[in-house]
Amino acid sequence: METTGQLAFQDVLQRDEPIVADDRASDPLPVASGRVILGVDPGTSGAIAFYRPDRPREIEAVDVPTADGQIDAAALARLIREANTTEAMVERVGAMPKQGVSSTFKFGMAYGAVLATAAALEIPIRQATPQRWKKHFRLTADKEQARGLAIRQWPGSRAFARKKDHGRAETALLALFAVEVPR
Repeated sequence: METTGQLAFQDVLQRDEPIVADDRASDPLPVASGRVILGVDPGTSGAIAFYRPDRPREIEAVDVPTADGQIDAAALARLIREANTTEAMVERVGAMPKQGVSSTFKFGMAYGAVLATAAALEIPIRQATPQRWKKHFRLTADKEQARGLAIRQWPGSRAFARKKDHGRAETALLALFAVEVPR
């Protein structure tokens, strides 16, 4: 099997240690049987996470793929398919007060791209407001609290190593919320 500087997909499947995502949202994610929950923090600066309840010590979290300042829906679809995603938990958000019209439109486009991509792939979608899922974990609006909790929940993951990885942490916790709080 030939590789091009990245791990070949078969190599990823044969690993025994937890798979840890890095900054490249285009790397293949491992295939798993059973439930695979996609957590999504929508927006072009958002993140996605894949959580498998049958492998609770593992998490994959990456920045949302973008191209030309917008969500790259084709790349997002590839990631979702390659992970064998069975359901999605998307953070239900809206426009921020005093946010400009252009920013609001851009965010709405990103939010719609996430929902449309999951729907086109026939992935069941649930949504939760930040207030609801953060209350479940006893978190405040402080994003560093979410990152700290994710580091404690998945100590083997490097996905939350940097301060700016709070979005990844929030999506991982959102996916965990989907397991802990059934419909």
